[in-house]
Amino acid sequence: MLLGVRHHGPGSARAVRAVLDEARPRVVLIEGPPEADPLIPLAADPAMRPPVALLAHAVDEPGRSAFWPLAEFSPEWVAIRWAVEHGVPARFIDLPAAHTLAWGREEAEPAGEPDAVGTGAGAEPDVEAETPVGAGSGSGRGGGGEAGTEAGAGTPRDSVAGTEGDPGTGAEGDPRTGTEGDPGAGVEGESAGEPEAQAEAGGDIGSGVGDRDEALRIDPLAVLAETAGYDDPERWWEDVIEHRSGAGADVYAPFAALGEAMTALREEYGVGGHDRDLVREAHMRLQLRAAQRECGDAVAVVCGAWHVPALREKRTVAADRALLKGLPKVKADMTWVPWTHRRLSRASGYGAGIDSPGWYGHLFSAPDRPVERWMTKVAGLLRDEDRMVSSAHVIEAVRLADTLAAMRGRPLPGLTETTDAVRAVMCEGSDVPLALVHDRLIVGDVLGEVPESAPAVPLQRDLTRLQRRLRIKPEPLERELELDLRKETDAGRSRLLHRLRLLGVGWGEPTASRGSTGTFRETWRLRWEPELSVRVAEAGVWGTTVLSAATARAESDAVAASSLADVTALAERCLLAELPDALPVVMRVLADRAALDADVGHLAQALPALVRSLRYGDVRGTDTRALTEVAAGLAERVFVGLPPACAALDAEAAEEMRRHVDAVQGAVGLLAEAQ
Repeated sequence: MLLGVRHHGPGSARAVRAVLDEARPRVVLIEGPPEADPLIPLAADPAMRPPVALLAHAVDEPGRSAFWPLAEFSPEWVAIRWAVEHGVPARFIDLPAAHTLAWGREEAEPAGEPDAVGTGAGAEPDVEAETPVGAGSGSGRGGGGEAGTEAGAGTPRDSVAGTEGDPGTGAEGDPRTGTEGDPGAGVEGESAGEPEAQAEAGGDIGSGVGDRDEALRIDPLAVLAETAGYDDPERWWEDVIEHRSGAGADVYAPFAALGEAMTALREEYGVGGHDRDLVREAHMRLQLRAAQRECGDAVAVVCGAWHVPALREKRTVAADRALLKGLPKVKADMTWVPWTHRRLSRASGYGAGIDSPGWYGHLFSAPDRPVERWMTKVAGLLRDEDRMVSSAHVIEAVRLADTLAAMRGRPLPGLTETTDAVRAVMCEGSDVPLALVHDRLIVGDVLGEVPESAPAVPLQRDLTRLQRRLRIKPEPLERELELDLRKETDAGRSRLLHRLRLLGVGWGEPTASRGSTGTFRETWRLRWEPELSVRVAEAGVWGTTVLSAATARAESDAVAASSLADVTALAERCLLAELPDALPVVMRVLADRAALDADVGHLAQALPALVRSLRYGDVRGTDTRALTEVAAGLAERVFVGLPPACAALDAEAAEEMRRHVDAVQGAVGLLAEAQ
């Protein structure tokens, strides 16, 4: 029983649940990395709340990682939950992450083909090649890091603008958007230097016009839509697949129709020159055969629809094993990590994500009357923002959405119709409040949770302990945090945030304090992004606690610093992070560099950071006597060397020197106060 799905699709998720309830298979096979099999029982833990992601990383190189995101409306997640609730074994059958991560190391493919759990039609996760986690995280090909989702039907997630989905049938929206494992940057999308998730067809299939290889790189569903007389592949998907899936009594019909369509496409386009699909499908066939020997025909397979024809193909075991022979391999660890709806959205820079995870979640969870419930939710949000929205607005918005659907020949209103109705009725034609609706509801800021029993590196466990003790909770929505360093709890929060910045975990960013210029005030802009979990794993090589890891990292950075200014900036950061064990090493390097550097410009550039460090040290009660001596020595050398350094300067050099002199003037005034 092959259930071809669109990943991250409410319609596919509901259809999978209906089939599993009726067929009651003895084992459920899911497209995803087999190393995650021991983690499946954690899905039943009450503390596990999607969206979450499977994170795989190379043991010896944590920055080389891959994500497989899952939301509550992902067909894979529904299959996992059904299996654990009914006591049925569930297994992942895609190519092991050990091969996926190693494969990415040896080749930096352009649009990666890997897909993973939650991936679209079946592309495997992108793998972080030689690029650090998060590097180039951004949109589309060449940016971002997490394995892209592939089209549920086998097209790349980034190839579409996304569609609304069918409220009545739980339409998932963008048929081409699925999600697959996100290797690398921990960001959804494709990291620089790593392949992006692609359609199972080895690319997007386009309009079917022109060169075949070129067409494969655009959009597979466009071919089917054009054949059916549609100019919009998204509308075709909803009207033909999603609406049909909710109307008929035969729960198998949607999968049979989609499998037939994918078979025709693969007969025409093959794999589009992307041989990795052949390898992944060979591994899946081997796992399927093993399950059938054990359980007969009572086996359910949940995979990207693009893979269905390949899994039906009659190939010998020897032929499949030959494709898998000699694959590169690394030692990999896996765990669950929290994910966010915003990270599933293209708006976040996840080039192959889905446009409207909040809307999809609503369609999946609404027991009935999804449009009416959605309009009520929108009205509640606008009221909270002090806009005049009444129950009459809700009624008129629902009527307008129904009317628009009828005028456009839609069986039911989708996101386009509901959005147009909200704009006209509740927002009085303005896109300003509509932008708020899009940000808060259509995309959303839901952050998943994983149980403490999930495997984690020691550094992550220490960070979790500190977050609980300091009462500073990771949140996906950006917020400002005002700290008073005279208070013990606030001082501890400041130390934690500064130490994490030293480790490259950018949870918080310092910003200008409002209403106070005192050094006892700090303002931070906080936002927890899922890829920070990769950063924490990567930072685990420096130590098992935040303090020890930050100390080791600071000492290493001091020795490797390329300039005197870099060392003084590091000394300042060590004082802010309160790293007493690292400071002697940094001060020794600083004294050596200062003694050897005769460039007045370099000395002048380094002095202000030292003086700021003295002031922050005073606020935190840190012993800064050694720092004071170095700062005073630097100031004297600047005074002596300044006159000759200011001679014979051109206009550009004179302007730069003037900036240095201004900075030194201010620093010397503060230095006199500190002494």
